[in-house]
Amino acid sequence: MSETYQEPDERRANGRNAVMIGSAIIVAMLAIAGALFPGPFGEVALRLLRYTTTNFGWFLLLSVFLLTILLVGLAISEFGRIRLGPEGSRPEYSFVTWVAMLFSAGFGAGLVFWGVAEPMSHYFTTPFATVQAQTPEAARLAMGYAFFHWGLSQWSVFAIVGLAVGLLQFRKKRDGLVSTTLEPLIGTRPAAKAGVDVLAVIATVMGVATSVGLGVLQIDGGIRAVFGIEGSLLTQMLIVAAMWAAYMLSSTTGLRRGIPWLSNLNLGICVVLLVFVFIAGPSVFILNAFVLALGDYLENFVQYSLRLTPYVGGTWVRDWTIFYWAWAIAWSPFVGTFVARVSRGRTIREFIIGVLLIPPLIACIWIAVFGGTALYEDMRHGAGIAEIVNQDVAQALFATYSHLPMTQLLSVVSIALIFTFLVTSADSATYVLASMTTLGRLNPPFLAKAIWGGLIAVIAAVLLAAGGLTSLQTASLVAALPFTVLLLMMAMAIVTLLRREPLPIRSADLRHHRRLSAAAEAAPPPATLAGTVTGTDTDTGTGVHADDDQRA
Repeated sequence: MSETYQEPDERRANGRNAVMIGSAIIVAMLAIAGALFPGPFGEVALRLLRYTTTNFGWFLLLSVFLLTILLVGLAISEFGRIRLGPEGSRPEYSFVTWVAMLFSAGFGAGLVFWGVAEPMSHYFTTPFATVQAQTPEAARLAMGYAFFHWGLSQWSVFAIVGLAVGLLQFRKKRDGLVSTTLEPLIGTRPAAKAGVDVLAVIATVMGVATSVGLGVLQIDGGIRAVFGIEGSLLTQMLIVAAMWAAYMLSSTTGLRRGIPWLSNLNLGICVVLLVFVFIAGPSVFILNAFVLALGDYLENFVQYSLRLTPYVGGTWVRDWTIFYWAWAIAWSPFVGTFVARVSRGRTIREFIIGVLLIPPLIACIWIAVFGGTALYEDMRHGAGIAEIVNQDVAQALFATYSHLPMTQLLSVVSIALIFTFLVTSADSATYVLASMTTLGRLNPPFLAKAIWGGLIAVIAAVLLAAGGLTSLQTASLVAALPFTVLLLMMAMAIVTLLRREPLPIRSADLRHHRRLSAAAEAAPPPATLAGTVTGTDTDTGTGVHADDDQRA
């Protein structure tokens, strides 16, 4: 048990509570509806999502931009010296392990999937109608926009939740619930707090379950592309079962062993693949593309962040940027809570810089290497990867590997990487969900983990069989609008909390104080100082006082 945090009462935190029961019932009902009526359910969910993104897309874009600006301001301000924990506390995890866990929880298999698919999609259908598709200008635009979508904007959403939860849980010794971060604004009414936590749990379960299901489809497609084995429902069910067994086994070891080990494994495999593709691919082209795309990203950051098309129409921004932000916002309770849990002991400045810069930088490098290789093959050798991606985005990575040496081995390693990423994400999600539904415990009971881990696997398997994965994914994104309001409220609560927090002593001030103290200790004692001032001659006994005696 942490020295700075008291776990909720065991009797009240054993899973039998309103948040656990209420969220489980609602999630089960939504999953059943998606399985039994995938068509109508998907149509309703799609209409709700389109209504949200069409009428409130401006609100999502503006909110994410303002959150990013706030975080940058906090990082460079005097509040950046405050720690997520008591003064004198230090990080639990090494820097490399911390980055690996951030990367695995925030991106996971999505980056492996879209690292090639997104730039090739933008190359095939450009973000601007005035730019001709499949041209050098389209390629440059595709890389710049891919960097933007995987850059610091979506991580600012995760960082706001993580900062709010981390401050309250580790510095103020409160529980790690999303609702607790909003108490300065919504109060402590049980009904209001339970409503916020139930919404967070529902969005997390539906998002993770659909991600597991879509990842299974990608693994199934990879097996078909590599080994020529036709995909089947039985294969998909076996993959789900293997994944469930793996992440439940990892969950028994807690945050000390399972998730850190898996995260380091994921990062290691990513580095090996990156280095190999960089060396085997068009290395100089990749470096040039990376530097150019980075410059385009920085130059166009504000424009892309606030881009809408009210004068010319079109749905590209809604279908890509606003959709990405909706996904990040809907996932923010899960990723933000996990990020907070693994960041205890770091300063706010370390936290913000690490979360906003390191994972996005890794993502941009990945996109430059893999997406850059695909663009090079299409532009220089007419590989036709863009057309393949337009037909089936799941084949993007494997189509790129077909133009590199050791294609078979690369494909097998990538399938394994997707699997371990999904296991890590599901393991992290079971921990977060168990904590959310046991009053924010740092070490939730295994029973709660087993309940949510089993529910995630069952939902993924049922929807794979019924064909309702996309419908449930769409429904989960509808939560983005109310969560955006909650994120802005969290930002206000963070500022209010920090303004009341005493600032730690700066290192420079402490060194100055020590120098003054050392100088004071080295100074002569007062008696000697008095003797020096009066000019007393210790040898002759004459001086000022002697003159005074003579005058007397």
